[in-house]
Amino acid sequence: MKADRAILQLTYSGVIESLSETGNIPLRDALDMFYKSQTYIEMRDGISDMHCRSEKYLAEEIIRERRVNEKK
Repeated sequence: MKADRAILQLTYSGVIESLSETGNIPLRDALDMFYKSQTYIEMRDGISDMHCRSEKYLAEEIIRERRVNEKK
């Protein structure tokens, strides 16, 4: 299911802010991390209705994703 573009943009900004707070990282780094994540791609492409999940959950998912990728 595809979400409305305006709703997605609001969700993106909320996830980025939550990522910055949760990961204790600068907002600019959170922005970069978000747009390079698989989670962003899934949200953008409407996979698994990722945009319906909470911003905090999505931020934590991006942090987990990054940890897994760092181990590779």
